[in-house]
Amino acid sequence: MRLVSWNVNGIRAAMKKDFATSLQSMETDVLCLQETKAQDEQVIEALASINGYHIYCNSADKKGYSGTAILSKTEPLAVLYDMNMAEHDQEGRVVAAEFDDYFLVTVYTPNSGSELKRLDYRQQWDADFLAYLKQLEARKPVILCGDLNVAHQEIDLARPKPNYNKTAGYTQTEIDGMDNILAASFVDTFRFQHPDEIKYSWWSYRAGARSKNIGWRIDYFLVSASLKNKISHTDILNDIMGSDHCPVLLDLIA
Repeated sequence: MRLVSWNVNGIRAAMKKDFATSLQSMETDVLCLQETKAQDEQVIEALASINGYHIYCNSADKKGYSGTAILSKTEPLAVLYDMNMAEHDQEGRVVAAEFDDYFLVTVYTPNSGSELKRLDYRQQWDADFLAYLKQLEARKPVILCGDLNVAHQEIDLARPKPNYNKTAGYTQTEIDGMDNILAASFVDTFRFQHPDEIKYSWWSYRAGARSKNIGWRIDYFLVSASLKNKISHTDILNDIMGSDHCPVLLDLIA
């Protein structure tokens, strides 16, 4: 089973940048998208030429903002949208698909914003989202993927010292939120297989950051500890363009 997660920074824009070709090249059974920046019907319309996948999308109340989707070759047993928490369910940030042996959750975690104006909200989100994951995990194991908007360790961003506690995505509050997920028996699949590898999944559009590889690893696959032995292969697909993020990949043993 191959799963891919990708923040596409606008699905309609991505479709104009060889998205279909990239999808074909990845040969994935499931593709999870974040930041679709479109309403549900617009996502379906944008993906009309994509064949062979069941499509489930969750859009924000605010048009052109946030949004998530799951494309799956296998029809899930059920699909869940949002967390059933009114304070968090306006931005289309969560889709969960239930399969025989696990829940697959894709998330676009809120960014703490310029001058960290949304950091308090982000802290509450992290706590509530973890509680939501544990509710699902009480039923069956969970695979979590998406843009978690945090570089967990120094190895996960090119310039840790000048960004620490100053830049959204690398504050101690956000790091603590990630620590709490891992402490709750989730495994960072890429770091599990590649403990010392420096590889990034997001680059600013400014100052040629991608060509200079001045990036951040903020896109993840995490799995319940009970699935750890099923991790076959993980990767960050730096050579696939079309967004300021690149896709991340997880192969699981059936």
